Amino acid sequence: MPAKTVLVAIPPGEEDRKDHFITCNGITYAGGHLIIDLWDAEGLDDRNRIEQALVEAVDKAGATLLHIHLHKFSGGGGISGVAVLAESHISVHTWPEKGYAAFDVFMCGDAEPRKALAVLKEAFRPERIVIAEHKRGVL
Repeated sequence: MPAKTVLVAIPPGEEDRKDHFITCNGITYAGGHLIIDLWDAEGLDDRNRIEQALVEAVDKAGATLLHIHLHKFSGGGGISGVAVLAESHISVHTWPEKGYAAFDVFMCGDAEPRKALAVLKEAFRPERIVIAEHKRGVL
């Protein structure tokens, strides 16, 4: 069953606030949060590659990009950063010397965080992926 956006009761005085909680399989929650570990991945020290992957992942998931900030550590170190979304965020931390990257993909509303996974697989070609999924803000 596809997720749908539902309105959540808004306390008096806060009528201008808009919640984008979703209901899926009878559970209403703020959004899905994927914790993604990529192992034996490539391109983890390439700032442009990571930025492009974030942009594509946001687009594929149907989210709204507000800002990307990436920091490349000196001395062959990794990259840490975040894509700030209207629907929440995608964060990344890489350890190129280990072939390891940690991504958090949290999105609310109609965005579909699982669709970001295909982009990350294609961009970094990991040998192994470990995924944990958590529903945030379950009512």
